Amino acid sequence: MDFFRSRPLIGERTARRVASCFVLLSASMGVSAASALDAKTDTISLREAVTKTIEHNPDLQAFEYRLKAQQGRILQAGLAPSPELNLELEDVLGTGVNKGMDSAQATLSIGWVLERGVRQRYIDTAHAESSLVKVEADIKQLDVAAETARRYLVSLAYQARELNADKIVQLAEETIKSVSKRVKAGKAPEAELYRAQAELARRKLEREEIEHELRSANRRLAAQWGETTLTFARVEGEITDLPQVVSFEMLKSQLPQSPEFARLLSDQLLRKAELQLALAQEKPNWRANAGIRHTNNGNDQAFVAGISIPFGKNTRNPGRIAEARANLVKTDIEEQATRIRIETALYVIYEKLQHSLHVINTVRDEIIPPLEQALTETRRAYNLGRYSYLALRSVQAELLNAHNALIEASIDAHRNIIEIERLTGVPLTKPSTTGSPL
Repeated sequence: MDFFRSRPLIGERTARRVASCFVLLSASMGVSAASALDAKTDTISLREAVTKTIEHNPDLQAFEYRLKAQQGRILQAGLAPSPELNLELEDVLGTGVNKGMDSAQATLSIGWVLERGVRQRYIDTAHAESSLVKVEADIKQLDVAAETARRYLVSLAYQARELNADKIVQLAEETIKSVSKRVKAGKAPEAELYRAQAELARRKLEREEIEHELRSANRRLAAQWGETTLTFARVEGEITDLPQVVSFEMLKSQLPQSPEFARLLSDQLLRKAELQLALAQEKPNWRANAGIRHTNNGNDQAFVAGISIPFGKNTRNPGRIAEARANLVKTDIEEQATRIRIETALYVIYEKLQHSLHVINTVRDEIIPPLEQALTETRRAYNLGRYSYLALRSVQAELLNAHNALIEASIDAHRNIIEIERLTGVPLTKPSTTGSPL
């Protein structure tokens, strides 16, 4: 089964491009721990979400009709002007020898326009316009798919926060048990127990708020393919599973294949076609005719032919020619500006991605493990009465903040990956198996 079934008129080429970009992102996310714990819950993968979006997104429907309209323009551009049938009567209903119809001359002729190549220029221009519309449709398709990936990431992020909130609630419950033992033993005041109970209530409220945000995020995700009733409750993936990233130089070398450059190339072809059309229109059309003439006097017939050639200035279309040439030069300048803009944006986003990956590695490998050990030792010391409740809460807060930092840095990394793949239109990553769950 193909990964994407493209829309009837929107380019299959872009469906493959979208697939190559976002499938790797989907693979890097893997299968979430939440979905593994709750097998009965309906889930959706990024692959399925992007497929549904491309097939059913309302914003893409308009491009289908734009492409249909452009096909009509191509058809119209290929039609030649209709020939004209002319009938002329001479020397009739006059006086003298021209009285009545006795001296009448009747000429039946067919006339047509000699376009001198202008029709082919109309066809070329219509095809160039169609190519530009197709590229714009491809870009719109990639934009919509990228937006789906962003919304999918939001849902995945709330699921990660939800899992973290569950751990926080569990930690608060364990803290209450430890404090209760010390209070019952007379080694701690009851105020510590009340504070621990209040902390548990706050954490449960935070957990409930995340649940509401997750449902809203899922609803916004489903809106990408026009659904108003959710058919899923979870999205698949693990937020901390991150891929290996290709080098910046490799990404930079692939920029000429980006959607923005494809649009500029199509725009250049259109401007060249418009210039050729304007130059062709500079030549006036010739008109030719041919037919048969019949004279009543003598009952004779003869062949007649003629041609009509306008005369005057050689340049009959200076304004449109100047406009077309200016537009062509403008596209060359825009290409240079776009190249600088895209390369700069790519560099900035790539640097943000590298920073996010560095934060993830540092927090996961150098901050969380020692804090987990510190919490274990602090809890043991608290139970023995050597540490205060405040010291226990301080270490807990540091560990929870580290887990939150890991989640947020992972979100930033995935978001930057989405933006780079949207900018370049090519895959950025190779799936990695080094990611660890929260």
